[in-house]
Amino acid sequence: MPVARQIIHSDQAPKAIGPYSQAMRVGDLVFMAGQIPLDPVTMQMVEGDFEKEARRVFENIKAVIAAAGGTFAHVVMVRIFLTDFANFAQVNEVMQQYFKEPYPPRTTVAVAALPKNARVEIECTLHLG
Repeated sequence: MPVARQIIHSDQAPKAIGPYSQAMRVGDLVFMAGQIPLDPVTMQMVEGDFEKEARRVFENIKAVIAAAGGTFAHVVMVRIFLTDFANFAQVNEVMQQYFKEPYPPRTTVAVAALPKNARVEIECTLHLG
């Protein structure tokens, strides 16, 4: 028997820039699409230093998590994509402002490019059970 799927959407996070949803709930799990530093109001990339970009990404994630009925404490996996590993320490600093111990597992990967020339993209999986 198929598991019910529910699309999750927040107007406080950027609209999808392609044929995908911000997130989908399947049972007690929520799978989020990657977030980049897009301002949800202007749909323009946040300009400034990397910390400002990373903070915008986590604020976008926070909005989608809230729309799913969760908090950062419900996150069970984080995947971070960076175009420059020189930003690794900064993304860690920002992440610590949103997550508390025990921290969820995380994968960080260096990539050649990201949508809209973003320097960071982050996706999360939540467990709401």
